[in-house]
Formats: sequence, C-alpha cells, structure tokens
Amino acid sequence: MSDVQAFEQAQKDVKTLTRRPGNDDLLFLYAHFKQAADGDVSGKRPGMLDMVGRAKYDAWAKLKGTGKDQAMQKYIDKVQALLKTHK
Repeated sequence: MSDVQAFEQAQKDVKTLTRRPGNDDLLFLYAHFKQAADGDVSGKRPGMLDMVGRAKYDAWAKLKGTGKDQAMQKYIDKVQALLKTHK
C-alpha cells in the first residue's frame, strides 16, 4: 500500500473510533493532516476570541517545514495507535 493510500485509509479509519480522542490527540491529527494536505500554515492567526481556531492554527504552525511524507506518516501512526485504545 502506498503512503497516499495508507493516508486515505487512516482518514477513513479515524471515523470508526467509538470513543472521542482527547483534545491533544485531535489537535495532533488536525495539524498533521493539514501539513500533509496543504503544506505549511497559511493565512492569518485567528483572534483571541476564536480559541478553537487559534489552537488549530498554532498546532499547524508548529509543523512549519515538516515534509508532506513525514506528516502523513505521523498521522497514520497516530490513527493506528488510537484504533488500539479507542475502539
């Protein structure tokens, strides 16, 4: 299975979790997905009143310079770990 196929499968698998992952895990997944799909963070940082948007932006911004393949692999690895603990 290619990296792209494994990445797409991980996106499907994450939706089958029976328990909601914690906020740190969700931010990790969001940031690595965005880095793999879109590359480095873009746009303006959300304002102070948009706490969720700001947390997502900051998590993604921390990955600046991370390669697409590396972000994909970390996303896949995290989903696999969550499947073991949240099903």
